[in-house]
Amino acid sequence: MKALIRHILLAVALLMVSLPVCAQKDVESYRFDAGVGVGMSGYLGDASVNLFGHPGIAANVGMRYLFDSRWAAKAQISMATLSGNTADMDNVLPGFAEYKFNSTVYDLGITGEANFFAYGMGETYKRLRRWTPFLSLGVGVTVAATEGGGTSAAFNIPMGVGVKFKTSRRVNLHVQFTMTKVFGDHVDSSELSDLYQIKSSFFKNTDWYSQLTFGFSYEFGPRCVTCNRID
Repeated sequence: MKALIRHILLAVALLMVSLPVCAQKDVESYRFDAGVGVGMSGYLGDASVNLFGHPGIAANVGMRYLFDSRWAAKAQISMATLSGNTADMDNVLPGFAEYKFNSTVYDLGITGEANFFAYGMGETYKRLRRWTPFLSLGVGVTVAATEGGGTSAAFNIPMGVGVKFKTSRRVNLHVQFTMTKVFGDHVDSSELSDLYQIKSSFFKNTDWYSQLTFGFSYEFGPRCVTCNRID
């Protein structure tokens, strides 16, 4: 994971060096956005039916490509701590068994973002707004390291909703809630796999986790104004 992060940062640095340079007065908007977020994580699975019953810590770093004022694609690496205890549940497990776990999940994913409003500052003819709600949907991979035993990996689908606000032309604040479905049942350790002895169940034999994060981002890579006027 550390090697992967180093390669991503190197790619970002090379990208910044290769960007065209525009005079400040010719800058209309920016093509890239990089930022970080921190907040709270939650878990939903065999050892918890209350998403925020055992809150953990979440953090992420990511970069967006801004197609225009409404659409963006984002690559992100995130980390979250998860925990649960079947003793807190009303459900009775086979054999009256009780389990608890602590794990750390690392998530690498790509998502698409859709803004409700045209988002930005300046360019009044585009009717831009300094704030907008947004939706996100993507694909990724979750790697889970469970305390006391084992590491697992599985594909996931992150689904999110949030709000962005521009404090200046380049700086953005955001709050986002993301719910991630993992196509596997080992985020909470292999010991908790199939506790209910159900062969196939969308909810019982797969794990979910959430991240509620607050963060900021900075835009770079200016788009030069293109004049198509013919005198």
